[in-house]
Amino acid sequence: MLQFIEYSIIGIASGGMYILPALGFVIIFKATRVFNFAMGEMMMVPAFVFLWALQVLGLHWTLAALVAVAVGICVVLVLERFIMRRMIGRPVVVLVMVTLGMGSILKGIAGLVWGHEIVTMPDFLPRAPIFIGDILIPSKLALTFIGVAIIAAGFIAYYRYSRAGLAIRATAIDLITAEGLGINIRSVFTMAWAIAGALAAIAGIIAGTVNGVSPQLGFVALNVLAVIMLAGMTSVMGVVISGIFIGWLETIVGAYLSASWQSFLPYIIVLLVMMVKPNGLFGEERVERI
Repeated sequence: MLQFIEYSIIGIASGGMYILPALGFVIIFKATRVFNFAMGEMMMVPAFVFLWALQVLGLHWTLAALVAVAVGICVVLVLERFIMRRMIGRPVVVLVMVTLGMGSILKGIAGLVWGHEIVTMPDFLPRAPIFIGDILIPSKLALTFIGVAIIAAGFIAYYRYSRAGLAIRATAIDLITAEGLGINIRSVFTMAWAIAGALAAIAGIIAGTVNGVSPQLGFVALNVLAVIMLAGMTSVMGVVISGIFIGWLETIVGAYLSASWQSFLPYIIVLLVMMVKPNGLFGEERVERI
């Protein structure tokens, strides 16, 4: 029983890595109806910048993180301004292909600049494990989960209670009505992409700290697809709950069955859920008037 509790705590902490990129997916989709397949590369570029700021510039990790987030937001805003804004009104398939193309471009540039090998992050967090009674928790997982929880709570509060969050929610409900009420739709789109860029940058730094940094870091975002499909594409709180659940499930399955089951069992559960609830556990049903 004690071992199960230890695995469960580690799994919940591991699930925290999925929360921020999942929130990034949702905020872009709610505001613009674009499913952004470049999210993984939006995580990868700031992770490389963070590593460069640590090793080359010699910055403290807090300053390096600020530089990485700023660069990540700038990259995303350039992509939004010069590519995605020109795609407004295009078919969904076109938008998906464009985001896939953006991801491939970012991955190729990262490979040319930083190489294709996995680079381990310098240790800037305490390595000593944390003990809760006889339960051992890796300090990296515990500290990153606490950081994710604080950032996610701040984002949710901003999304729910700020005027900017209200504008995003209004645009998500009815774009035409929101524009008729005086909301600048293009500014909302830009803001949604910028917020997603900041969330992706922080998620990339966390993922790089745990798994190392390489152009393949973006594949972490593929695991987030299970989280989003389980929760539903429009639920902010839903992806938080689903992220924790998927992280817990992967850890328990890996511990008691095998790593082979760990890679696909969450998707089987997601498919079973979607057969019953196509919009996910927390997703909204949209009624379109013709």
